[in-house]
Amino acid sequence: MIRLSPLLASALLSIGLLAGCSSPKPAADNGAQTQVVSESLPVVIRTAKGTHRFDVEVAATPQEQEKGLMFRKALEADSGMLFPMDPPRTASFWMKDTLIPLDMLFIHTDGTIAFLKSEAQPYAREPVSAGVPVAAVLELRGGRAAELGIAEGDRVSWGNCAIGSPRPDEAWDRLSFCPKS
Repeated sequence: MIRLSPLLASALLSIGLLAGCSSPKPAADNGAQTQVVSESLPVVIRTAKGTHRFDVEVAATPQEQEKGLMFRKALEADSGMLFPMDPPRTASFWMKDTLIPLDMLFIHTDGTIAFLKSEAQPYAREPVSAGVPVAAVLELRGGRAAELGIAEGDRVSWGNCAIGSPRPDEAWDRLSFCPKS
């Protein structure tokens, strides 16, 4: 097994080599649906049709971002996974070892959706990217964005900023994203 130093892993993430639903080798149990993330938080998307809330998992570490939603057999309608990019960077994702279609929302630093890849196909190896630095990428069940009328330019916030209410959890608070209007 090759071990990467945290500095090297961070550098690879910053150029998009490890981000997203990818892995250099498959997990031992391809049917596994284990969660690799330890945090979840609310995400709110404001569209022309209204506001919708999701409760998502957070892939905050390089290891969590590398695994993403691989090997999941299903994803609930109002769930997903958020990949924060701190600092913002051009992220590139692929669907290798991902069993279900996903909508990928690449979010500008101002909170608007820069690029929306609808129904990314399972197992596809073509990279998906907005081509610009983003603050985060949000993955939802494939087709969910169309169901809710979510489009490029819509506004996204998460954590305390999404619900407008303080929560006494410092780790959750540090993940809050409050774009300027």
